[in-house]
Amino acid sequence: MPLQNRVTPFGDIVAIEQRGLFTGNRGIIHNVATKTLLNRRWSNKAWITCTLNDRGRWRAVMAQRSWTELFFLDEAVALAAGHRPCFACRRASAEAFRVAWAQAQAMAKPPSAPVMDAVLHSERLDHRLKRVHPLVMPIADLPDGAVVVHRDAAFTIVRGQGHRWSEHGYDSARQLAHADGLLTPPSTLNAMRAGYRPLLHPAIG
Repeated sequence: MPLQNRVTPFGDIVAIEQRGLFTGNRGIIHNVATKTLLNRRWSNKAWITCTLNDRGRWRAVMAQRSWTELFFLDEAVALAAGHRPCFACRRASAEAFRVAWAQAQAMAKPPSAPVMDAVLHSERLDHRLKRVHPLVMPIADLPDGAVVVHRDAAFTIVRGQGHRWSEHGYDSARQLAHADGLLTPPSTLNAMRAGYRPLLHPAIG
């Protein structure tokens, strides 16, 4: 049985066999002895996205009480769930993300990680549920990697078309006439519009 450590675009942590391009964490949220999740789904506001192979080092999943290894199909899914690039193992991506964040917000200098985490935390959750934001622009104008929700399904937008996320991966591209809302946090979306380019799964990227 797969462990409950795959993250959906809605931010849920589920037990599916899907392989992903990234790992990451939200702090310690698992029981080491049973390798099962605790009742909480985060223990700090620093939700990060990490490389699978940090300088050749691999971790035994849920084997330590340091942080809970989570996995994402690609960076679009991770960003939609409310995560950001890690400054430790993905320094170049993290710097590019916060520079784009600052440009989008017309800030005098790039923000610190805790500043971004505080904003993202207010945008990612509505109490214990995923916050869905209004879509304030046409789908065709969304940057590649933005994720919308349509009829309870998540679609990653690439070149104006939507690819439905499922536990089996991405479906083929389809035209979406409309969407019910935006899963990608607005601040992250603005950073993407200002130039940040998330790494997408080869099936769509």
